[in-house]
Parts: sequence; structure tokens; C-alpha cells
Amino acid sequence: MKQSQLFTKTRKEAPADEVSKNAQLLIRAGFLHKEMAGVYSYLPFGLRVMKKIEEIIREEMNSIGGVEMKTSVLQNKEIWEKSNRWDDTIVDNWFKTSLKNGTEIGLSFTNEEAYSNILKQYIHSYKDLPVYPYDFKDIFRNETRSKSGIMRGREFFWKALYSFSKDEAQHNDFYEKSKVAYKNIFERVGIGSLTHITFASGGTFSRFSHEFQAITEAGEDIIYVDEKSGMAVNKEVYTDEVLSELGLDKEKLVEKKAIEVGNIFTLGTKFSEPFDLSYTDEDGKNKHVFMGSYGIGLGRLMGSIVEILSDDKGIVWPETVAPFQIHLVSLCTEESDVKKADEIYESLQKQNKEVLYDDRQGVRAGEKFADSDLIGIPLRVIISPKTLVSDSVEVKKRNEKEAKIISISELLK
Repeated sequence: MKQSQLFTKTRKEAPADEVSKNAQLLIRAGFLHKEMAGVYSYLPFGLRVMKKIEEIIREEMNSIGGVEMKTSVLQNKEIWEKSNRWDDTIVDNWFKTSLKNGTEIGLSFTNEEAYSNILKQYIHSYKDLPVYPYDFKDIFRNETRSKSGIMRGREFFWKALYSFSKDEAQHNDFYEKSKVAYKNIFERVGIGSLTHITFASGGTFSRFSHEFQAITEAGEDIIYVDEKSGMAVNKEVYTDEVLSELGLDKEKLVEKKAIEVGNIFTLGTKFSEPFDLSYTDEDGKNKHVFMGSYGIGLGRLMGSIVEILSDDKGIVWPETVAPFQIHLVSLCTEESDVKKADEIYESLQKQNKEVLYDDRQGVRAGEKFADSDLIGIPLRVIISPKTLVSDSVEVKKRNEKEAKIISISELLK
């Protein structure tokens, strides 16, 4: 992609009302456009990052037996009344509207009811279990305040998988596999070493849930970490009884601020009972399906990566989710040198390298370098009249201070 043909531009300042670092940097670097508080549009760079995060999550969900589908954003009032979650006094963050015929409908804020209602049509026998459907979709929550950028929005994009098992033992087997898959996801997006599986409240679903909390000063939660085992407990459930059950030594825990980047819940039969989602077991007895929930907000994860890995110059993307692999920066002005720079770009394109080519004319070198640091692509390759004299380029990794000179032929290898 040539920067001269890109409609987005970097900005020196973020919107005055934007207080979160992730949104400030993503807006300034041209990844996001802020529509209103808690609502953002993803520009070309932002969409490229989101798609890479999505594919990593998809691969890990498929590896443990997940089956992708797509559920509707529009929700049927009658279905949600069965679980008693339509009433605004029970759930206060619904977005609701009406069809032209007066029928009330809601916009998805979660997916338990939708999946239970769908799977009721297909689960009848123990032979139909287990099932692990999931989807990626937009979710809407009418938050009172939204000040954390894309880490907590009124509209966001997430992955939700629901497990449908015949009993708790079958559920627990998958639950443990999901922990491994989630750890793999956070490792692959570059924050695995800072992310801890954390005991948290299970709410009305179960005694505990498990959160995946990434350490950062921008965190919204307080957790207590056993740095040797990597396990942690959320402050909201921090008691001697829980620690003993957290096979954790209270004496060895370190208090940290952290961001929740994913969660997994045991739901039991809370959502299968209202829908009579049941099956006939091996002995001919009728039993309710045992469920679990596994969520990750993709925008929240993207924002967390920016909060955790950025520096004073801008974003520092891990290679796995960066919008491009290479930022090719040309400082050439003479026609012959510009032609050589274009040829290098075209050669990299032919090798299917993801390249952002800063071919802009009339832009000072310092401005190009500042833009490159802000955008945060892992590898910067500089072409200048000085390097071309020796058929070479200057290369520098975004997370390193020192640059080095290599030959053009070495670059193309």
C-alpha cells in the first residue's frame, strides 16, 4: 500500500475529549475514527489489525473443536423473557427498538439465550453432545460512561463460544482445553508473558469464573499474582478461603493493576433450563445440557496491546498482528532514485510481503520517521540516495534503538 494514495493521515493531537492512551494513539496514527463517546469506526489500518487478531482467535477455537457460525444482532423479546433478562430492572444496558409493526426487539449485548434457543432444535440425544459453536459479532451495551477507548465501548466486536456438554465432567474437560487455547491466543498476540489466568467471581452462574488479566498501569482491575505459578486472584474475590481453595500462598502474592482481556464461565444449566434444552442419556433419562461461556472482545484486546506495548513515540505492534510487516520509507527525490525505490517496493510485493510504502514527496525525513514510530510497524526499511550509492538500505526494528545497513539483495532474500 502506498502512503501517497492513502486517505487517512496521522495527527499530532487526539480529540480533546479522548482520555485513554489506546484511543489517543490509534486515532493519531490513523487506525480509528471516533464517532462519539464509546463508538469508533475502524479505518484501513485498524481493520487490518482486527482481522489478524480475529484469525488467531479463529485458529485457536477451531483447534479445540469450535464450530463457527453467525448469530443475528437483532434479538427476539420472547426468547429473552424466558431467562428473565429482557426486563430493564434486571439488565440495565440493553439497546432496544421497535419494528414498524410495533414489535419490540433488542440489539445483542450477549449470546447465551440466542445459542440456547438455536441448539434446542438440534440437541436431543447424548449422541448429539458435546457441541462447541462460536461466532464473531458486533455487541451493543448502553454503558453509562465510556472512557477507556476501544477497551470498553458501547459498540464492540467480540468472539463468543458456548460449550454444550452432557454433564459437568465433559464440560470440565473442554474448560481446561479452553484455558490452553486462550493462553495461546495471548501469547500469539504478544502479551502472553504479562497475562495471568485469574480467579474471579462467577456472578450468578458459578462460584468462580476465570479471567485472563494482562498487567499494565492502565488496568481497571486489581489482582494478586503468584509470579512463580503465574496464577492470580481478582481483588473482588480475595479471601483466605478462596486462596486456600487458590492453592495460593497469601505470603507470596504481589498486587498488580491489570486489564481483563478474556474470560471463561461455567454456566451449568442456568440457560438450558428456561429453554428446556435437554437430551436423553444412555439410560433413557432426560437431562438438561451443561453449558459454558468463553468470550474475548477483539477491540478490547487490540486496545490492551496498544496500552501495554506502546512507548513515548507511538505504538509498537507485535509482528503477528501488525497492519504491515514492513514500513518502506523512501527519502529519494531524484527521478532515478525514486524509480529504484519503487522497484524495491514492487519486488517485496511480488514476494507477498505486507508493505506500507511511504512514497510521499515534499515530506521531511523527520516527519516520515515520526509517523513511522507512531504507526508502529515492526520493521522500518529506509531508502535514501546515500544508501542507494552502495546498493543498500537502512533497517531498524520498531522496538530497537539501533539501525543497521544491509544490501538490497539481502533485504529481498
